[in-house]
Amino acid sequence: MSESLHTLTTMPAERRRGCPFDPPAELIEAREHGPISRYVFPDGHQGWLVSGYDLVRAVLADPRFSSRKELMIHHPTIDYSGIEVPPAPPGEFLLMDEPRHGRYRKPLVGKFTVRRMRQLTERVEQITAEHLDAMEKAGPPVDLVTAFAKPIPAIVICELLGVPYEDRGRFQEQIDTFLGGEASDEELIAAYVATQNYLAELVAAKRANPTDDVLSDLMDSDLTDEELRGMALILLSAGFDTTANMLALGTFALLRNPAQLAALRADPTMIDRAVEELLRYLSVAKQFYRVALEDVELGGQTIKAGTMVILSLNTANRDPERFTDPHVLDLNRQEGGHLAFSHGIHQCLGQQLARVEMRVAFPALLNRFPTLRLAVPADEVVLRPESADIYGVKSLPVAWDV
Repeated sequence: MSESLHTLTTMPAERRRGCPFDPPAELIEAREHGPISRYVFPDGHQGWLVSGYDLVRAVLADPRFSSRKELMIHHPTIDYSGIEVPPAPPGEFLLMDEPRHGRYRKPLVGKFTVRRMRQLTERVEQITAEHLDAMEKAGPPVDLVTAFAKPIPAIVICELLGVPYEDRGRFQEQIDTFLGGEASDEELIAAYVATQNYLAELVAAKRANPTDDVLSDLMDSDLTDEELRGMALILLSAGFDTTANMLALGTFALLRNPAQLAALRADPTMIDRAVEELLRYLSVAKQFYRVALEDVELGGQTIKAGTMVILSLNTANRDPERFTDPHVLDLNRQEGGHLAFSHGIHQCLGQQLARVEMRVAFPALLNRFPTLRLAVPADEVVLRPESADIYGVKSLPVAWDV
């Protein structure tokens, strides 16, 4: 094994000041040394950081690398020594391999097709317009996160799953606690238990009185209530937080790139390419973890069976060997194939829904408020900590001319 191989012994705690959209400098440096680096976990375990596009994509598609929760016995920032990690609860399929993963994902695939998601466009447009109306009525300044970015995907996913509107606030707060990166262990456990209890009640209600929603559609299957509860948790959290942060962080990025913003305003037909570029450029789902099930050759290195691998999606999507000028936001970029929605069997089930929401929300916001701007200096925008599972802004104060 080469002695010149780059080694990291800690994950970056923050991003460079003034560079909120770029991956942490230490990860960019690791990619500059090569697509794979050694990583020493806090418990002393020797693992790997994969930062290059081709290798990240290869691992995501390789069944020799596992997603099983019980194998994730190391953590990049916490010493897990002496802690036994249990398997994923029934239904929480993101932390499973085949065939368990397929048991839960396959019944959902037909619910999230491109055609079905496009049929939702009119409803997304209506929800978006209602929140823009409320913003306009309230007048500037407003926090775009709470007024716009969070409620749109929250309402859409709640309606899809049949979550009553009046319960949306509870669910939104609990998901924030899970994924915000700042909760204590006690707060995380409390939020998880509260969410599980609520979803158990919801599944029981759908079982008794099915309605026109995805969760009710699954009641005719052989899935147990416990399995349905776990599936609902995955769909609610994944369908809300990632899109909410893309809308808020994406608006921040556009406001900080006025030439790109002007180009999008001038040519609304760019929106499809613009959404794909924002997904690549921001990569709010920063990293995933895998464990080798057998010895695997990767990038000239031998990944031993049982070794944990950190997959850095945000550096993969900024790989200069895959994307021209990767650190530049170019809404007219022709290169596709980003990994923002992952790849392989765990590729995001709701990616078409997220695309619909962004294709509707960004132009509607920019058209309604042509003079939209930050209401605070850019370096005062409060960002989620790097420890958060999903990166984004905690608040985004904006204003416009009235």
